[in-house]
Amino acid sequence: MSTSRRVAALGAATLLACTASCGGGSSAEPAPKAAPATSPRLVEAPAGTVTHVAPKPQGIVYDPGTRTLSVAVHDPDRLLVLDPETLAVEHAVPLPGKARHVKLGRPGGPVLVPDETSDRLYEVAPATGRATSVGVGAHPHDAVETAGGAVVVGNEFGHELSVVRGGRVVGTVPGFARPGGLVTDGDVLAALDDKTFSLTTYALPSLTRTARVHGGVGTTHAAATTGHREVVVDTAAGRVRVFDLDPLREVGSTEVGGVPYGIATDRRTATVWVTLTAENRLVGLDVSGARPRVVATYPTVRQPDTVAVAPGAHTLWVTGTRGDEVERITR
Repeated sequence: MSTSRRVAALGAATLLACTASCGGGSSAEPAPKAAPATSPRLVEAPAGTVTHVAPKPQGIVYDPGTRTLSVAVHDPDRLLVLDPETLAVEHAVPLPGKARHVKLGRPGGPVLVPDETSDRLYEVAPATGRATSVGVGAHPHDAVETAGGAVVVGNEFGHELSVVRGGRVVGTVPGFARPGGLVTDGDVLAALDDKTFSLTTYALPSLTRTARVHGGVGTTHAAATTGHREVVVDTAAGRVRVFDLDPLREVGSTEVGGVPYGIATDRRTATVWVTLTAENRLVGLDVSGARPRVVATYPTVRQPDTVAVAPGAHTLWVTGTRGDEVERITR
């Protein structure tokens, strides 16, 4: 991709030229990456209530604004908006292709749904199920809304980020081998690269790159937490890592084993919840200090690829991606 591509500022019409300092390369073929384990058969009953929802649920998020739970499912591809207690379907939104990760833009919605097959970003109102979409780059993997209202999408095979505002793409950010998990915290955007395993920060709204560090051995997902910090799941290393965002640096890590993969954060309790796909377990970690500290573990459904948490961390939901189940855990 040419480094003469330009980056649209989120808050203004001014365009910023992106130079070779954007870093990173691209390749014609996707390279191997860190991935969840193929979970073994259950040896312990799940801790929560298990409900059969729809085939292959993967990608789940709770919205405290509408008190709804949204989950991406497959065969057929849809986003289901569920009652968070009964897990009854309130809205079913058809999708043209596969979505693996969903995020809440802000309380009340929209739910951000990158459709990897159709190369489109869907924004779904959880209260009504109404959906709008816009074409982005190749194989959109993750999306996040900024404080200024723009949505940034990581295009995994397009080697770039797309910036969406008002239902259209207003700019791109090149410089990635394979963009992965995205996080915003105030005036900072942080982006993982699933091929180089780097972590890069950008100032908002200008999207000027501010720092890049090594993120881990085989990183996959991330979440923002308290204290202007980000928590990164290092799937290949079996660790959970904590980074200060300004200045960008790793401040601590904890080994959790079990091929960690999915992550959800609760800022109210300064905890993160990480799925262990090789063990069919969910682990809760206190991240109020530099080093994550395990505070809870629960047995889960098989293939717990993704997790959601309600504010206060009294209720959690885990997807059983191998089957058709969602587990609801109350604490």
